[in-house]
Amino acid sequence: MGTTPQEKRHKPLGGQWKLLDIIAFTMMAALIILFMLIFTSLGDSLAAAGQRDLDAAVRADPTSSGFWGQVETGLLVESCPIRLADIMPCHDPKRARSFTKERNNYRERHCPPLEEKLRCLIPPPPDYQIPVRWPDSLQKIWFNNTPHNKIAELKSDQGWMVQEGDYFVFPGGGTMFPDGAEGYVQQLEKYIPFGTNAIRTALDIGCGVASFGAFLLNKEVLTMSVAPRDSHKAQIQFALERGLPAFVGMLATQRLPLPSLSFDLIHCSRCLVPFAAFNGSYFIEIDRLLRPGGYFVLSGPPVNFPGKEKEYESLQELVAEKMCYKVVVTADKTAIWRKPTSTSCHVSREKQVPPFCTDDDPDNAWNVPLGECITRLPKILATSESMEQPDWRKRLEIIPKRLLEAQNVDSLEFEKDTRRWRRRVRYYKETLKLGFGTPQYRNVMDMNALYGGFAANLMTRGDPVWVMNVVPTSVPNTLSAIYDRGLIGVLHDWCEAFSTYPRTYDLLHVASLQPFTTLDRRCSLAEVMIEMDRILRPEGTVIIRDTPTMLARVSKVAKAIQWKYDIFDSEPGTAGRERVFVATKQFWRAEVVEAQ
Repeated sequence: MGTTPQEKRHKPLGGQWKLLDIIAFTMMAALIILFMLIFTSLGDSLAAAGQRDLDAAVRADPTSSGFWGQVETGLLVESCPIRLADIMPCHDPKRARSFTKERNNYRERHCPPLEEKLRCLIPPPPDYQIPVRWPDSLQKIWFNNTPHNKIAELKSDQGWMVQEGDYFVFPGGGTMFPDGAEGYVQQLEKYIPFGTNAIRTALDIGCGVASFGAFLLNKEVLTMSVAPRDSHKAQIQFALERGLPAFVGMLATQRLPLPSLSFDLIHCSRCLVPFAAFNGSYFIEIDRLLRPGGYFVLSGPPVNFPGKEKEYESLQELVAEKMCYKVVVTADKTAIWRKPTSTSCHVSREKQVPPFCTDDDPDNAWNVPLGECITRLPKILATSESMEQPDWRKRLEIIPKRLLEAQNVDSLEFEKDTRRWRRRVRYYKETLKLGFGTPQYRNVMDMNALYGGFAANLMTRGDPVWVMNVVPTSVPNTLSAIYDRGLIGVLHDWCEAFSTYPRTYDLLHVASLQPFTTLDRRCSLAEVMIEMDRILRPEGTVIIRDTPTMLARVSKVAKAIQWKYDIFDSEPGTAGRERVFVATKQFWRAEVVEAQ
């Protein structure tokens, strides 16, 4: 039966009151919760948890640039797992396994794609200490900073390095000079004019722990040491921890990121490179890098080694007959050749093999396959007068001939750049009170070196440093001019990780970030600065010269990666609106120790 209107009028109101109670209770609960969120720590905790979830979501998104954009607004970058303490993103053994072992291609640079780039800060090893200062570091380093004793164990009978208590100690030995590099260098000095203007820059291929380069320092020879990340794991890491110039690389399928005709000496001690193989392309790369009149030293196989006779014969034919090098001496298991200073021998060869290069740019050395043609001498270097080099200190002040002719840079512009950097370096030391001229800085990098003016002025002052002058691939290639001044450096694309271990530089310097963060938008400022953090030592210094607009962006990223910084006016006499950003990387440790 239906309900009559009268029954409706006299129906109890209990159901309606229940509904009103529920609404009232809900509103009261909402007010209480709102009160707690605003006036208690619960709200902060929930907000922090929500932000962590959001940050995790951003980090987990491999397809967007959301993470990098967030970092540029101040998103705090977290620590990487401790297992990544020694990671080199472009020399990762796990990634290397997917590349062919033919011609050691897998040991070359293979950088991660965007979605696999590191999005965290590399922690130091658990017991890391501030490195031993120069010059003491030449002889000993902290064991816990590079706790890899495989080389010490395998090479204990050859004097490479030994563990003594808390230190690794370097007696100065090597596979081909177990009694010490000092005596080995003295033997070479009978045939190579060390200590003269003829020998300033050297390249040591397969350098071990760089003891050869260490003993050339007293001869005023600046040696760039290079070796791959191989089964010994940490050769270059040891070299840099000692305070010696080095980078990770090897002769495989690509040119080394170095300019042509730039080294006075190239040395290979048991580096096991088959120089005569693959149409001589490995030795042709040596020839590209060696100055006219420069020396090539090969110590070890195949020189007078049993079972290597055929390989040695092929090498002698290539070097002496086809490439016209003069045999200086063959003593025991060491051979020394000298590069010709003209092409008269080459043009008179019965067979023009290898041929001269025609359309090749010999200074183009970034991701360029090894060639099979001989680098021609520039006209500016094709006279006997040009072979005579002044003292390297004078070369720091003189415009290089190759720069004058090839780059269309006049001497007035060069002199202006030299004076500008003299003024800037003086300002860094005297006004900003940075630690130039002290043991605080030994391993220094100029990330946008141009002509090497920053490094040249440090050398002129006699500062106890060496400088890795980096010419970005996004700007005109001036690296040969840097070498002509008696300095060293490499080409590099700053959208990729540098070929070095973490924590290897005391000071990073860059004048203008625009060339590698804004020109083609291939990578973000945050990516570049996180890589800078990777290669900078704890308590290391960063100097960035740039516009106020760029430094405002830099400051936000600096907060995200926990740098302490100040921004200063530039030195008096500086035109424009440039300012100077100076930061210190904090010494922090990973909070979470992973289960082994």
